[in-house]
Amino acid sequence: MADLPLAPGVPSTVRPLPNAAALVVSAARRSTTVVIADVHLGLAASPDAPLGPPGASAPELAEAALSLCERARSRRLVIAGDVKHPIVGVPPWLRPVLFDFFATLLEAGVLPEVVLGNHDVGLVRHLPREVVVHPASGWVANGVGVFHGHRWPSPEVLEQKILVAGHLHPGYRFAPTAESPISKRRCWVRVKFDGAAAASRPDGRPVGARELIVVPAFHPLAGIESLNRERPERGRSFLYHRFLGLGRARAYLLDGTDLGPLATLPPTARGGRGG
Repeated sequence: MADLPLAPGVPSTVRPLPNAAALVVSAARRSTTVVIADVHLGLAASPDAPLGPPGASAPELAEAALSLCERARSRRLVIAGDVKHPIVGVPPWLRPVLFDFFATLLEAGVLPEVVLGNHDVGLVRHLPREVVVHPASGWVANGVGVFHGHRWPSPEVLEQKILVAGHLHPGYRFAPTAESPISKRRCWVRVKFDGAAAASRPDGRPVGARELIVVPAFHPLAGIESLNRERPERGRSFLYHRFLGLGRARAYLLDGTDLGPLATLPPTARGGRGG
């Protein structure tokens, strides 16, 4: 997926890090920002094994995030929602795991910021005080509107020429059956909007954005939606109906391989509110 220039007059670019579920937003004379989404700390974990399984434990995810920041030469990491996996509240065994994840980033000199997602109810009180938290209505970073993707972001976010979201866990299925262990792979989705045909706000006004980038889930064990074969589950349908289905969507593997248009997306689909 090639670098994306931002609005005229804003000398910035948006680019994926090769072979990683991370996006880099950079602007002249401003700090570079790494954006990831859907970390889902606590997924496949338990009170007896709170850190999570080998290969996807909280310390390993923290080190992976630090490695991405080092590659991008960035000291700023934005998580676009779903820091934790339990949807409501934070069980006692997960609280120190959350704190230590962010403490690891801070100790390495990375400044973490969080845009709240639908899984992040009760998260804030268990974070180090240095972590900057933005509401679920989203946030603007270097001229890019960042939100999680489970609900409408603010008008300010929607006015940015490029939007970045997570939540959808986008993927592409290659095998004829879902039972194959390699049938689905994480992917990026880039959606281009054409003027009046773009998504519209709840009040009917058009969205100012011209492109949307959906970030793959950062947690390697998170569920994957096979967007080339089926509609996403109801809980992840908001982005699909309000954005992907109203633009020209294209999929890319993490290594940059262009998978072509997501032709099965209905171009005029209208969905209900996402979960």
